[in-house]
Amino acid sequence: MNTLDIPSRTSVKVIGSNGQISLGKEFAGRQVLVEEQEPGVWLVRTASVVPDNEFWLHQPVAQEDLRRAMDWAKRNPPKESDPEATLKSIENVGRTKGRKRSA
Repeated sequence: MNTLDIPSRTSVKVIGSNGQISLGKEFAGRQVLVEEQEPGVWLVRTASVVPDNEFWLHQPVAQEDLRRAMDWAKRNPPKESDPEATLKSIENVGRTKGRKRSA
């Protein structure tokens, strides 16, 4: 749909004593950008804001890494493990790494 085809809606709002206006419950909890285009003229647009420390998650490389990780997790469901056996196998690997193999 072309934005020119969207009918504009005009309504009168009163700015409360606390400096706030209500845009309606359908926008509750949404983030908005408020641009003062000139004194007394504001453009209010809904927006999705990404915190700087999460921006990397939206990069193509990270998106691909996350997709591959999710695919792996679907193919490899969690299973019961034995922590004691795992520790013993790690200890055994450490012991055998220092030894030379005989022919």
